[in-house]
Amino acid sequence: MLKNKIAVIGPGVMAEAMISGLLRQKLAKPENLTASGPREERLTELNKKYGIKTTTDNSSAASHADVVVLSVKPQRLSEVMKGLKGIRSEALVLSIIAGASIKKIGTGLKHKSVVRSMPNTPGQIGEGITVWTASKEVTEEQQKIARAILGALGEEVFVEDEGYLDMATALSGSGPAYVFLFTEALIDAGVHMGFPRRISEQLVLQTIKGSASFYQDAQRHPATLRNQVTSPGGTSAEALYYLEKAGFRTAISRAVWAAYQRSLELGKEKPGHLHETSDEAES
Repeated sequence: MLKNKIAVIGPGVMAEAMISGLLRQKLAKPENLTASGPREERLTELNKKYGIKTTTDNSSAASHADVVVLSVKPQRLSEVMKGLKGIRSEALVLSIIAGASIKKIGTGLKHKSVVRSMPNTPGQIGEGITVWTASKEVTEEQQKIARAILGALGEEVFVEDEGYLDMATALSGSGPAYVFLFTEALIDAGVHMGFPRRISEQLVLQTIKGSASFYQDAQRHPATLRNQVTSPGGTSAEALYYLEKAGFRTAISRAVWAAYQRSLELGKEKPGHLHETSDEAES
């Protein structure tokens, strides 16, 4: 890994998380990392912060790289691919772009070795999870490299079926947004009852963190754990009754399904018809 030269096209939030993780885990040297994008101020920021190389010339960055990471917004992908020339035939192209299929990337770049992945926001602190797959031309060694790079963001899960990537986009890629909304609603409920916001935030944050850790350690179905804290005729039972009556479970399921359908649409739409949708890649 230390010998590989990595070019990151589109130095946004998730790209920076990847750069930070690679350097923190000593999987790459600053001099072997190049960030390429249109904004000079962003490039200067990354250079000062991490000591990496920067350029506004995507083709120049990609032509010297063993790994080319695509992290631009979906609506800019077609334009960016048109300007990407000179990618070495033996290089690996790794995409973190929502909705962009291996076929679309491979055709657009005229390149066969492509890894498609979907990370999520907690990758910024090394606590994310990334689902990924690879074209049949990706070698075993390149898969190891991809696993190491994506592992810098947290956990990674390889899947054979590319169809799982759109599902992962809806479930884990967009998942933090659902968690943050739920967190916000709980905090606001605490404030509504009369808690100072600071205390409400502390109570909710630790409750969510502790519940997730408890679930992970217990290794039991969440319904079993829920039943353990739901006494007959108690406060939890009353609250859960209202959540079910309000369609909480169905709303979550429908929301994830809507995100899944949108991910499928992203792969089909023309650049001019795309909305500002990608949370995970920012140029």
